[in-house]
Amino acid sequence: MKNRDIVQRAANDAIQTATLSSGLLNPEQAKKFIQQTFEATNLGPLVRHEMRTAKTGEIDKIGIARRIVRKKTENTDDGYRASVETGQIEYATTAVRLPWEITEETLRENIEGQNFETIVTNLMTTQLGIDNEDLYLNGDEAMAKIPAFSASTAYSKGDEVIYDGKLYKFTAAHAAGAFSASDVEEFGTQDDADFLKINDGWIKQISEGGHVYDASSATSMKLDIFYKALQQLPNKYNNGKLRWLMSPKRAQEWELFLLNQVIGQGGVVPENVYTAPARIPAVECPSLDDDTILLSDPKNLIVVNTYSVQIRKTTEGKEAIMQDKRFYVVHYDYDPIVEELDATAIIKGLPHVA
Repeated sequence: MKNRDIVQRAANDAIQTATLSSGLLNPEQAKKFIQQTFEATNLGPLVRHEMRTAKTGEIDKIGIARRIVRKKTENTDDGYRASVETGQIEYATTAVRLPWEITEETLRENIEGQNFETIVTNLMTTQLGIDNEDLYLNGDEAMAKIPAFSASTAYSKGDEVIYDGKLYKFTAAHAAGAFSASDVEEFGTQDDADFLKINDGWIKQISEGGHVYDASSATSMKLDIFYKALQQLPNKYNNGKLRWLMSPKRAQEWELFLLNQVIGQGGVVPENVYTAPARIPAVECPSLDDDTILLSDPKNLIVVNTYSVQIRKTTEGKEAIMQDKRFYVVHYDYDPIVEELDATAIIKGLPHVA
């Protein structure tokens, strides 16, 4: 498919530009817009979506205990009643925005004509869905607390700093003095920090409250890694709904390990093991880093949005007239939460993917 066809299909499949002039969307439009952002990724359609009117509140948890059946005695009521277990998960949505501009000259002179506005709007919507998944998974409010490097400060191994617009982690102790690239490793940019600090994502929440398996002692991918992580979950959650969430590179590394076993040692690896280690299907998530694998029922991962989605456009005002531009912005809010942390596991420190 040619690039032009891809862009045109995006324009046909997504929200139309006419929506932009309406400002605050009604509940049905807001729900449709949010749903479209979820459909932009592999994981998005699998997780649980909750739309709420209030920016903070609680979501109910309802469950049934096990072994609730009792023996019947004819013509007798022993007073026993099975009960429903209830609970609540608190949420607090964070407001975010996505602004962009298009010059009138671009609209006049590009090959798509006025349709270019629709194309850009829908490409922005698709990217919004991709960025949202990144935030749902990797968001970390601690990113806001990373200090700028100071030559007068001594740092310990593992400390993080910002230097020259980039994020670094010290791999060894650093005495007070000039910055040196020999005792740090780069893990992002200032822009990454400004993006990820918006809200805590599922990885941080599971790392702090779920089951953690440290695979840093492994020298290569092994089936044992999956089984050891799975063993940490109580049996009641191992009910056929679990999924491994991993990066595409990590999924390919697993496939390569199995192929090498076949080539080097002979024998046959069952086809399903490539895509379902320990009989649990894998979902590839490009937003996940290569060193991490999550294990959860996707419906255990919840994203809360409110109906107060705004999609605004203006061609008026001094800036629009003087710069000959159209201005756009999407306002919305979100909170990624986990219904049951005890039903999640995370594998950390996986061997390097070449």
